[in-house]
Amino acid sequence: MLKWIDVIRFASTGNPVPEKKIVKTDDEWRELLTSEEFMVARRKGTERAHSSEMCSLFEPGKYACVCCGTLLFDANEKFDSVTGWPSFNQPIADQVIAYNKDTSHGMVRVEAVCNTCGAHLGHVFPDGPKPSGLRYCMNAVTMKKVESNENKATFGGGCFWCTEAIFGQLEGVTKVESGYSGGKIANPTYREVCSGLTGHAEVVEVTYNPRKITYADLLRIHFGTHNPTTHNRQGADAGTQYRSVIFYRNEAEKSTALEVISELQAVYDEPIVTEVAPLDYFYRAEGYHQNYYANNSQEGYCQVVIDPKLRKLRELFKSKLKGAQEKRTDGEL
Repeated sequence: MLKWIDVIRFASTGNPVPEKKIVKTDDEWRELLTSEEFMVARRKGTERAHSSEMCSLFEPGKYACVCCGTLLFDANEKFDSVTGWPSFNQPIADQVIAYNKDTSHGMVRVEAVCNTCGAHLGHVFPDGPKPSGLRYCMNAVTMKKVESNENKATFGGGCFWCTEAIFGQLEGVTKVESGYSGGKIANPTYREVCSGLTGHAEVVEVTYNPRKITYADLLRIHFGTHNPTTHNRQGADAGTQYRSVIFYRNEAEKSTALEVISELQAVYDEPIVTEVAPLDYFYRAEGYHQNYYANNSQEGYCQVVIDPKLRKLRELFKSKLKGAQEKRTDGEL
């Protein structure tokens, strides 16, 4: 998660490296943009406050640069700043925005530009909501809404190496990232979380297509592949960071989680102790934790702990695995 100190560092010492660069002449941009889009995005103009309905739209989706199409923001990071311009508290990825010191109009501000094509987007301020404290104040005319069928879910069920491996096997799941949620400090490290002092749980953020797999099915698979009746423990892994937990993003997810717990309680001899709590923020874990099983399947922990969980997944939820639908279709031909 980026914070104000990161923005200042980028503006002062150099910006993150973008995935690609797009360079065009002014005449080429004029061919692609309306006169207002060109004025704001290529000439650093500012649209009139409250001039776009984008300020009041909070439906799921993503926002892309109007010039080059680079994805900039997710609607999940959008909030009502009551300023008259669309506001976000984080970009979709660290490298998509570049930052420049702006001393125009007798002020000192930090300009935000598309890191791919250099389009002026707006400015960044340190007066946004916690935990980042950032407000990306963007010109609506510099962005276009991109519809998305993706939702996100956040679960904890012991070591995130295990849960990442499990959810990555499912049809309709497009990405799984390991990280930390539910603690007291921002941007915790693995060492800090393992101390048990930060209060974070090891979790995974699952990006999925609800048309292919439902949130309720993700929950049932979560419960079916870890032990939700042990408090702060999964097997030999003990500590609050290994607690069974569901972090919900809205009341619908909370209601579904409680319904599934009630539905499954009869299956267990002991009470389900899974915590159901609102998501504050998901902090992505260090790079070496990502895709851990895929990169280290021959390691002892993977063979002794993760492999049995994957066998159980294949036994209990065979129809939910990637490729299962194609196999059924082939069998019918």
